[in-house]
Amino acid sequence: MPRSRETGGDVGGRCPICQRPLIEGPSVDRHHWVPLSHGGREAALLHRICHRMLHRLFTEAELARSYSTAEAVLAHPDMQRFVAWVRRQPADYVGWPRAPRGSGRRPAKRRG
Repeated sequence: MPRSRETGGDVGGRCPICQRPLIEGPSVDRHHWVPLSHGGREAALLHRICHRMLHRLFTEAELARSYSTAEAVLAHPDMQRFVAWVRRQPADYVGWPRAPRGSGRRPAKRRG
């Protein structure tokens, strides 16, 4: 499998969140299931949009405490709605996921 400069790892297989194929390029990110700031080491390749949604929904403390596996993340209702939507997008789709309704969290400010 080819190595990707963007992810620093092999690209191939399926995203553990949405199960769409991973295609080398800007649509793939590396995600630490337990954030590095909380001592995490294990990482996986995800679609960038899936990765962004994880960090939009959950704080690093929440990821470390309660959402440190794909199974735990997928059990969350907002992620289930997101996955149902993102599975209809092309595998190389790069975009910003919308904040779920009623989440109470503001979307991150975009840097210009």
